[in-house]
Amino acid sequence: METRPGHCLLIIFSEWIWLFTLTSILGGTQAELRCIPSCRLPLTKASPRGRSELDLTNSIEAPGEDLVGFADWSPGADSDHRAGGKHNVAESTASEQSSSKVHTRLEGNEPSGEDASNGQQKLSDPRVFPGGVSTAADPPPSDDEKGNDEAKEENGSPVDVTESPDEGADAATWRRTRSARSAETWSGFRPEDGEDASFSDQEEFELPSSTFALSGDTAHNQAMVHWSGQNSSVILMLTKYYDFNSGRVTESSLWRSTDYGTTYEKLNEKVGPKTILSYLYVSPNNKRKIMLLTDPEVESSLLISLDEGATYEKHGLAFDILSLLFHPEQEDWILAYGHDQKLYVSVEFGRRWQLVQDGVIPNRFYWSRLGLDKEQGMIHLEISVSDGRSQYITCKLQNCSDGNKGKPFPGFIIPNSLVVQDEYVFIQVPVGGQSVHYVSYKRNAFYQMKLPKYTLPKDLQIISTDDNQVVAAIQDWHQNDSYNLYMSESRGLFFTLMLENAVSSGGPEGNIMIDLYEVAGIKGVFLSNKVVENQVKTYITYNKGRDWRLLHAPTTDLQGNKVYCEQPYCSLHLHLHVSENPYTSGNIVSKDSAPGIIIASGVVGPELTTSNVSIFITSDAGNSWREVFQEEYSVFFLNQGGSLVAIRHTPLPIRHIWLSFDEGRNWDKYSFTSSPLYVDGVLGEPGEDTLIMTIFGHFSHRSEWQLIKTDFRSIFQQRCTSEDYMTWQLHNEGEVCIMGMKRIFQKPKANVRCVTARNQYISQMSNSCPCTEADFECDYGFERQIDRSCAPSFWFVPTATSRDCISGDTFLNTTGYRRAFSNNCTDGTLLKYSPTRQKCASRAPRGLQLFTSEGTLVATLDRNVTFLVFLEEGLGSTTSITVDFGDGTAISYVNISSIDDGVKHIYSRVGIYQVSATATNTLGFDRVILHLHVSCRLEQVQLSAPSVVVKNRAVNLTTALRPGNVGTVSYYWWFDNKTEPVVTLDGATSFTFSEAGRHTVTVQASVGNTVHQDQMTVAVYDYFRSHVLGFSSNLDEQNPGVSEWREDISRVVKRNMVRVTGINEEQLLVTVIPGLPTTAEIFIVPEKKPRGGGMDEKWAHLDQLSQVLLSALNQDLIQFTLKPGVQVNVYATQLSPAPLVDSSDGGHSGTAVIMLVSVVLMGLAVFVIYKFKRKIPGINTYTAEQPDKEQEVIPTVTSIDIPNPEGDQLTSLDHVDVQLDSRGRGYLPSHTDIMLSDEAPHVF
Repeated sequence: METRPGHCLLIIFSEWIWLFTLTSILGGTQAELRCIPSCRLPLTKASPRGRSELDLTNSIEAPGEDLVGFADWSPGADSDHRAGGKHNVAESTASEQSSSKVHTRLEGNEPSGEDASNGQQKLSDPRVFPGGVSTAADPPPSDDEKGNDEAKEENGSPVDVTESPDEGADAATWRRTRSARSAETWSGFRPEDGEDASFSDQEEFELPSSTFALSGDTAHNQAMVHWSGQNSSVILMLTKYYDFNSGRVTESSLWRSTDYGTTYEKLNEKVGPKTILSYLYVSPNNKRKIMLLTDPEVESSLLISLDEGATYEKHGLAFDILSLLFHPEQEDWILAYGHDQKLYVSVEFGRRWQLVQDGVIPNRFYWSRLGLDKEQGMIHLEISVSDGRSQYITCKLQNCSDGNKGKPFPGFIIPNSLVVQDEYVFIQVPVGGQSVHYVSYKRNAFYQMKLPKYTLPKDLQIISTDDNQVVAAIQDWHQNDSYNLYMSESRGLFFTLMLENAVSSGGPEGNIMIDLYEVAGIKGVFLSNKVVENQVKTYITYNKGRDWRLLHAPTTDLQGNKVYCEQPYCSLHLHLHVSENPYTSGNIVSKDSAPGIIIASGVVGPELTTSNVSIFITSDAGNSWREVFQEEYSVFFLNQGGSLVAIRHTPLPIRHIWLSFDEGRNWDKYSFTSSPLYVDGVLGEPGEDTLIMTIFGHFSHRSEWQLIKTDFRSIFQQRCTSEDYMTWQLHNEGEVCIMGMKRIFQKPKANVRCVTARNQYISQMSNSCPCTEADFECDYGFERQIDRSCAPSFWFVPTATSRDCISGDTFLNTTGYRRAFSNNCTDGTLLKYSPTRQKCASRAPRGLQLFTSEGTLVATLDRNVTFLVFLEEGLGSTTSITVDFGDGTAISYVNISSIDDGVKHIYSRVGIYQVSATATNTLGFDRVILHLHVSCRLEQVQLSAPSVVVKNRAVNLTTALRPGNVGTVSYYWWFDNKTEPVVTLDGATSFTFSEAGRHTVTVQASVGNTVHQDQMTVAVYDYFRSHVLGFSSNLDEQNPGVSEWREDISRVVKRNMVRVTGINEEQLLVTVIPGLPTTAEIFIVPEKKPRGGGMDEKWAHLDQLSQVLLSALNQDLIQFTLKPGVQVNVYATQLSPAPLVDSSDGGHSGTAVIMLVSVVLMGLAVFVIYKFKRKIPGINTYTAEQPDKEQEVIPTVTSIDIPNPEGDQLTSLDHVDVQLDSRGRGYLPSHTDIMLSDEAPHVF
């Protein structure tokens, strides 16, 4: 009885276990069946991605095929940052360095970058992201992030991995958690309910790896890594601490590995324990030659290694290096640009330096190219000249004296416009206030670039000069955030439209970035983002821009669900920003060794956006696309492009990477470290093989740099054979004839794990295709019509003779079509659309142009002025040119080619000259005229005006120039605070002051680019008295002719007058007049407080003061000592200065009235004295011939006591009785009617 219940319980328990086991098996079977490609996943949005703490600055660029890297951002990523990022900067040196790029070194952390879109060197802004725990990080990690709990324990603080909604987004659009789709072999599907227990328990593969910690560099926040090159195991790494407060590097360490990155040796002792290194350079022609620059704040020197960094020799520098440019062939030739705009050269790899030229524009210096330039050791330079202009010169390497400088373009150019690229040289020339673009092909003469008429560019950027053709981006006058793309023929002269409204954006250094991507490995395939009705859409072309179409969206999404997307309302749109740093993969990547494969981030929908971004891949050059990730991943090529490596872009530490051996259709998970690593970047082995990668980062926020060498060679056990490859044919929506030929490529078969032999990816081309209309683009002056034919534009005259006839006897007569470059079609319609060469017909010259080399209409006296003459149409060999300089001289040339370097002339006189050029042949002529202003340099302008004038009376203002004849002068007159000047071509004007007081007059004289000004103050009164003063002749000998001296003399004279006469100093104004003999004018003005009574009384008061003043002057009481031994007497004279006041209407006296009266009185005095011998009271007569004779005229006035020079005081005059005839007002009063007492006058 006791065992029976126990037995029952055992049976029940056994049945329960059996039922539970069966249920579990059935449930597991059901889960497996549900987990098929057709199962649906919850619709999710891309989570925000924090930037890597890696600063993507780099000192030497590397092409994309040489280095692989971890992307620092992706579309849709916000600004969340990984916590604790002390290691926040990385810089790179490249192993496969482009020898023609300028390697720029800037102060602080602003090294150079390379614009991947056009190959032109550009400067990159530093990207530094401060550390801190992200509050909007990725969703909870999948197995790819397994070990985060371990990281939490190691760091001592939890990592916030919560998801936050998009900024400004609704709660309904809050992003859902998205786990990584990882599995042992993952095909893009996963369980519906996200990560489950079995998901993290799946098998993973382990990669052979080794970890090395850079001990002692915990605080360092910048790194520069260089892998020496192909077949070399040497890696150099320079780490440093950049202090952002002081703006300089304060610590550095140099590390070297000789075993592919397994171990590193610290070389600080070899380079000097106290040496602070700032930059690392590598010769592009010999990777064994290394150059290190020290921090110029501590010492200015460089260290040179000739054995891949094993040993160094130190050399001092007399200048600070900003950038270096290595010669494309000579490994020891280097150009160095310094802080002071000086360019230096070394032919001994930096051991010795020599100054080449000063005043060089930054980044506007280029090495010559063998086969294009006359000499190998020649340099192309843009130098700065006066007045903000530049000049294009060439000079020899070690002798850049004035006698050895060449001027390929004879005139001045717009600053910062010289571009020397391949066979082309581009400049911009100022003509008539506009920027005109010129090009030289194969170093021949410059010609104006011909854009479609009415294309008025605000900006022009050279995108590419590959394949003997120029691609230019032009922002037209009506565009703001987009550019039009144009293509030229071989000479870079005639441009036709390639694509309208390509998206543009500002680069990190303020440069312009155009959304145009050239697919690597396949000629003629481009991707571009275009603005269409305010939406950005991605287009693709297979014939270098002749035809564009939208991208087809994937047929299914990542979960296998059908995607409904109908063009043109819906298509695939890609982000086309390429990486400027070798540590990043960028938004889009392709590789020459893997033609047809393009990996890019983008979206499916009506337009390109930065939300819900996924990673897409195409294996057939853009015909069909697949979605491979719905999160931010960096994908790199491995093993000659035969395999792909993906690393999740996340601010969280990771342990895994993903490998695909079937072009991204399936991915295998591999662990590369046992401890989760915050990944800062990835460096790949140089060359196309890429079987070893170095992943660098740190385990915690305060740990040293960790370098993890990952070796993929164990995966690929054998060499590939022909059985391991398959072929595929390039097509465009089924059309196999692309760019005039059928192209067949071979690639590794899916899931074949063998080492790809070098050059086994080369395409196999079949026979060329017959030419069709599709192989031709519209020629210059023609436009594509709706029926796809080419017809002349409304402004184009197709019968016009080609420019070829200017320099030759034959030309290509266009049919309106031209075959696209790199197009290899044959036969077919080739003859129908191709131009035919014809003999140049004799035509009258047309389109003659004449301008100066400086682009202005101003020339300087006695200096060479160069005239440039261009002819648009006409047979150059039979057309003569005559240039008439307008000064009586002319010169003739047999043909236009004789004056490619311009016509020089010197003018010996200033003036305006009518210069003409005439082109003549048997059928007619063409003539062009310009008016040239020849002037000499203006040194000074001097304003003359009366110091005191009458209100509401016109005043004459005059100027004097030095030198006197400078050519055409424009005068700008400002009165008081008026904002608009009065402009005249005459140096004299008149003005009426309507208000009493002090007024400022300013005049500016403008001659050419020179402007000088003068200014003076004019006092305006209702009435005043004035007299002209003379000085003893000894003052003229001391007159320097400067305004300050005249002001000082005026002040001394006024002070003596006040002392002698007792007149209130506020009523006296003295002005010394410019010129010789030295004269002055004394003004007696009303009191500041108006006197009572009528105008007669006011005038009477001024006349009283005038008589007192004249009496003192006539008795030689006003004198002063100029310097010891030089006593100057001041006296009244009837000679007047220039008539400065217009006295056409009647009124009281001023300076002009005094002059008129002086002439009358002088004539009367001469007559009376010499005819009647009568003495006229009130006039002192001085005879130059008889200096010792007594004065014949003695005024009948009571004399004033003269103060004793020894110190006696002057007796003041307290009262003056004056009887005046009112009819004499306005003239000097008669002294016979003045009775003076011994007292000074009382001034009211």
